[in-house]
Amino acid sequence: MAYAETSETDPLVVAAKAHLDALCVAITDRTLGSEGNRTATEYTGAQFASFGLAVQTPSFAVMSWQERGARLRLGEIDFDVHSSPYAPGFEGRGRLVAAGSLEQLETLDAEGKIILLHGDIASSQLFPKKYPFFSLNEHQHIIGLLEKSGVRALVSATKRNGSIAGGEYPAPMFEDGDFDIPSVFMTEEEGERLLPHVGEEVSLVSDCRRIWTKASNIIANVKETAPKRIVITAHIDAKRGAPGAIDNATGVTVQLLLAELLVGFDGRHGIDLVVFNGEDHYSAAGEVDYIRQRQGRFDDVALNINIDGLGLKQGPSCYSFFDLPEAMLSKARATLLKPGTAVEGLPWVQGDHSIFIQHGCPAIAVSSHWFIENFMTQNITHTARDNISIVDPEKVAAAARAIHAFVRGL
Repeated sequence: MAYAETSETDPLVVAAKAHLDALCVAITDRTLGSEGNRTATEYTGAQFASFGLAVQTPSFAVMSWQERGARLRLGEIDFDVHSSPYAPGFEGRGRLVAAGSLEQLETLDAEGKIILLHGDIASSQLFPKKYPFFSLNEHQHIIGLLEKSGVRALVSATKRNGSIAGGEYPAPMFEDGDFDIPSVFMTEEEGERLLPHVGEEVSLVSDCRRIWTKASNIIANVKETAPKRIVITAHIDAKRGAPGAIDNATGVTVQLLLAELLVGFDGRHGIDLVVFNGEDHYSAAGEVDYIRQRQGRFDDVALNINIDGLGLKQGPSCYSFFDLPEAMLSKARATLLKPGTAVEGLPWVQGDHSIFIQHGCPAIAVSSHWFIENFMTQNITHTARDNISIVDPEKVAAAARAIHAFVRGL
């Protein structure tokens, strides 16, 4: 893996490459609660401190997870399955039944059996049952039916759905440490192979276990005593199996570049560089802990700037604006939008800026224009394709400079 040809003389580009290498190459796993995740947070906190910033690392309990593979067998026929993240382990046999719709699930006799979920009912990954920021009644209904059904284990043949699962395929229908039914997942095509065997007995092994551990956010403060603050956010965790380059090492890298650029800053507002840990985790634990620590007091936030998905080689960067006061919006457009390199983006909300919007704060979401325009169909995030080879460090450095100029101008 390598970057596109980039400037070797621009010190900010050189620094961006060093941070990205540290987060995406030297560290191979940034899933919440992992050793790599702890190494990444320690690295980032130390970098902030090296620029003289006051650094806090509030910690919280999280569920981590380990798996050693899964196997589904019917007689001498093997089916390709994967353990659902954060599911409990399972080893046993059961008669196979199937549901392809909510109506079929509502009338299904699943007591002591193994259910294959396919078709319409498996068209999307379900929101976790206790996800703190959003819920769908249909998803909660499906979870409730399964929990009452007496089913032994679940097999889901989940369809592609980039809006929730990113580019991952096959993607788990269940990624939820609060859902206690063992489950595995397979491709839609593999589900079609299995479906004719409904009524037969299958053998299922899912070798995995849940582990409780600790993780932490990072909060670095610039001009701590200012009454109003600009909160610049990005998340440091990544999905299992993904280097997490644009999701979201580039966002953390912008924060690290800003820490360097903001040395000696004496603007009207204070600045918090908040590195969330857990945006890609079923519990959003870092975000929940941040809100708890603020105790609902967001009235001192003059603006949130959230960076996620930035730096893609293809296309310009983009800035999406949410409820900015007119004067601030005018300054943001004049400072941040540069024809050919940065454009105004669609109003997407699948990121940490949504926390601030929900609390009545103006926000700017920073990303890559191609990524936001193709969010539903892209096949990059949450996969091994999200590596440094797709990143243009010059765009990362340019975003840091633009955000720095904007906050100084305020």
